[in-house]
Amino acid sequence: MTENELSRIIVDCCFKLHKALGPGLLESVYEEVLFYELNKFNLECRRQVEVPVIYEAIRLDAGFRADIIIEDKVIVELKSVEKVLPVHKKQLLTYLKLSGHKLGLLVNFNENLIKDGITRIVNNL
Repeated sequence: MTENELSRIIVDCCFKLHKALGPGLLESVYEEVLFYELNKFNLECRRQVEVPVIYEAIRLDAGFRADIIIEDKVIVELKSVEKVLPVHKKQLLTYLKLSGHKLGLLVNFNENLIKDGITRIVNNL
C-alpha cells in the first residue's frame, strides 16, 4: 500500500473519530482511539515510536517520539491544541527526515471541523 493510500485511510479514521468524540479531549485519548481504528484495517501500527538522532557516528536517544507510525511509511503526529504553530510542522518534518519516512500527517483534533486540523507534510515524496 502506498503512502497516499494509507493517508486516505488515516484521514477517514480521523474524520470518524472526530465526528464521534468532537474536539476538546486530551491528545492521548485521540491517539488511543485512532490506533484502535487503524488496527481494524489490519495495518501495522506502532505508538510512541522513538526517533533517534544520528550525529556523525553517535546515536542519540534524545527522547523524540512519533505518536503513530503506520506500515513503516506514514508518521501521524497528533495535537489537541488551540492553534497549530509553525514549530509543530517543523517537528514533524524533522521526524520524517530523521526516520527516512516520506509522508507525515499533523492532526489537530481541537478544531470544530477536522478538515481544518489536518496538515500533510512531505519529505521528498
